[in-house]
Amino acid sequence: MAAFPNVSKIQYEGPKSKDPLAFKWYNPDEIVEGKSMKEHLRFSVVYWHTFRNRLSDPFGMGTAIRPWDDGSESVENAKKRVRAAFEFMDKLGAPFYAFHDRDVAPEGPTLKHTNRNLDAVVKVLKEEQRRTGVRLLWGTACLFAHPRYAMGAATSCNADVFAYAGAQVKKAIEVTHELGGEGYVFWGGREGYSSLLNTDLKRELEHLAKFLHMAVDWKKQLGFKGQFYIEPKPKEPTKHQYDSDAAACLNFLREHGLKDHLKLNLETNHATLAGHTMQHELEVAGAAGALGSIDANTGDMLIGWDTDQFPTDIYLTTQVMLTILKYGGLATGGVNFDAKVRRESFEPIDLFYAHIGGMDAFARGLKIAAAIRKDGRLDDFVRQRYSSWDSGIGLKVEQGRASLRDLETYILKKGDADPNDSGRQEFLENLINEFI
Repeated sequence: MAAFPNVSKIQYEGPKSKDPLAFKWYNPDEIVEGKSMKEHLRFSVVYWHTFRNRLSDPFGMGTAIRPWDDGSESVENAKKRVRAAFEFMDKLGAPFYAFHDRDVAPEGPTLKHTNRNLDAVVKVLKEEQRRTGVRLLWGTACLFAHPRYAMGAATSCNADVFAYAGAQVKKAIEVTHELGGEGYVFWGGREGYSSLLNTDLKRELEHLAKFLHMAVDWKKQLGFKGQFYIEPKPKEPTKHQYDSDAAACLNFLREHGLKDHLKLNLETNHATLAGHTMQHELEVAGAAGALGSIDANTGDMLIGWDTDQFPTDIYLTTQVMLTILKYGGLATGGVNFDAKVRRESFEPIDLFYAHIGGMDAFARGLKIAAAIRKDGRLDDFVRQRYSSWDSGIGLKVEQGRASLRDLETYILKKGDADPNDSGRQEFLENLINEFI
């Protein structure tokens, strides 16, 4: 029985279309900078928000109407949910999906039971992947929801919890590999602290590094070729999380010899919570050669938590795509809609409206970013602004051929530094507006 009987395959109809169940800007076959939109954007639907979120909030029970889901934590209901999910993704035209292990299959009384449940549902996932052609972008393990993880998983003060988390991650990597996943994400939902009074921070960070090294070792033994990612977030649910932003993650990876093994999966709402823009986080990762994938969403500046709203801001998507194109695009990663419909948008059809809007917003951002790059004025301005580093003393510094004594000699002879040129921020903002 169809979960969305009144919805056909979503088609591209162009900007003049008034059909809410049609793409206005996302044309998967349209070529932009030598690649199709589908290749550039690699859209992914998340299992947790789209198929498991009941739309509850701290002040009220869930409102979601999901006729295919009986609300139970049975394996049979999980299988029905898989078929509804793939019907949705197939009709939407999203090439990828992503999940936590506990999203797709219920937890049992023991790890053995839980793994058996997961294996049963994975069989259906494989069937649906073959039927629809939808692929797994990345998998991950839910190491934050169960009470055993109240004090963290890889950073728990309880060695048994660390061991359970390791066993759970081992299985999750194996399942991701079995399903042909293109990556695996580590998000430290409770890898942090609420109080330093009861926390051995140094020891916890060392344990987290050991945990990740174990995962890298198992990946090699398993023969899994997918990319590992770590996802930054500064807080929620802990007061402080060790993966607080892109720079903190990179510092941790370098310090513990993990930089060659993990790239970053960056989320807009997490960047906001960290006091950064998404473009900042992308630039930090890109400059370090660690830009891997993105969770596409946005937050609400008037609400103080991680609201995970669908992205519809064209300025945001343009900024994101400018940086992604600058650093060569998303290879194994994608544009993963880690977003949920609003509590008031509770009907099944709202899932289509939300994803169509997000896909169109990113398609517009891609086209605008490509047009800005083709125009060249923005890049030319930045190149000219740093032109003093292309010759003379600037070039010597960049090439490592200058000392402090050389700098002193140079300025003593010259007398003073050349004056700065204007940064022309307003001019450049006006330039971007020409394209939007």
